[in-house]
Amino acid sequence: MAKTARTTGTAGTAEATGTAEATGTAGPAGAVDEIEVRDHISVPDADGKPVRGTRRFPMFTKDTARPEGGGRAAPREAPAPVRQWPILAVLSTVALGLLLTALDAFRAGTILIGAALLGGAVLRWAVRDVGMLAVRSRFTDMATYIFLGTAIVLLALMAQPRPLLEIPFLKDTLHFTVGDEAG
Repeated sequence: MAKTARTTGTAGTAEATGTAEATGTAGPAGAVDEIEVRDHISVPDADGKPVRGTRRFPMFTKDTARPEGGGRAAPREAPAPVRQWPILAVLSTVALGLLLTALDAFRAGTILIGAALLGGAVLRWAVRDVGMLAVRSRFTDMATYIFLGTAIVLLALMAQPRPLLEIPFLKDTLHFTVGDEAG
């Protein structure tokens, strides 16, 4: 089952299937007059000569695409901390929240941690190049930061003793799962 692929001049239309063998004759100015490709995974290179391609994934990744917005947040000449100011702002706010939590201000510290993640979502939306704050697509990063930040803030507001936020169905759920200790 061998079909022949023909190209004319530099316009080059090609169809190819078969086994891995190719022949061709070069015309004026290096243009290939006729190419016979006998391999269903052969592809022409820049010169029009068939090259054996593969359908397998490469064993080693040679190149990866940077996430949208994953460029530098400042010019190359700036020192590293200045180039990565968005992630440093979020991480330093989280560090301050952890410090407050360690110093026995649990609610304020955890609210600050959640607010840092929400601030990361705002930075990811508003700033074009956020450096290492960009992990995946803009939508995925924002959804993740918003979900985690909101969850942390809500849990901090519901923490005992004296919760600032009470959700009735959660109290009923806890009542049914723990049961009556007196009986």
